[in-house]
Amino acid sequence: MNFNLAKFVTAYGISTQLPPSEKLEIAFAGRSNVGKSSLINKVFNRKNLARVSAVPGKTATINFYQVEDTFFVDLPGYGYAKVAKSEKHRWSELIEGYFNQNRNVALVLLLIDIRHSPSQLDLDMVEYLVETEYPFLIVFTKADKLSRMQKEKRLEGFRTEIPYGGEIRMIPVSSETGEGIEELRSVLEEVSKE
Repeated sequence: MNFNLAKFVTAYGISTQLPPSEKLEIAFAGRSNVGKSSLINKVFNRKNLARVSAVPGKTATINFYQVEDTFFVDLPGYGYAKVAKSEKHRWSELIEGYFNQNRNVALVLLLIDIRHSPSQLDLDMVEYLVETEYPFLIVFTKADKLSRMQKEKRLEGFRTEIPYGGEIRMIPVSSETGEGIEELRSVLEEVSKE
């Protein structure tokens, strides 16, 4: 898969706008400000493919990117407190609406900030993915912010803090240093060939 050929295709503001799922889809999910857009840019070797902002909750739509025959789907972040209730409801509708459409989801990348214990919303998402049997892995973002020892300690903690933590594949990454990006790319390539 040539990650450099990624292109933005379209964005949807409500889930009923989503077209039928005709290609393989790999979804990026996680809390607001966890680094989804930065990770997308790093994976695809682009500075501005996904809009990055210092303000949490900037991705307010479902964004589709395409590489060859695979769609990469950037879902809105969940859990950002400083937005109107109506906006939170719309984001929630988008995320739930996406997953409830019987889409051709080959993999969900659940992003969690490695520096912090998982939030209740992160744990709810893990439970949801397990219950619905969506294939997923956890991508720990911002790995460059911790020392090697701190990272090992957090990864050990996650194995007990996250349900089924010992059975879930986890990859620490850094959009700054590139740590874990090659491992993540090889997983994405593998999944897109299945």
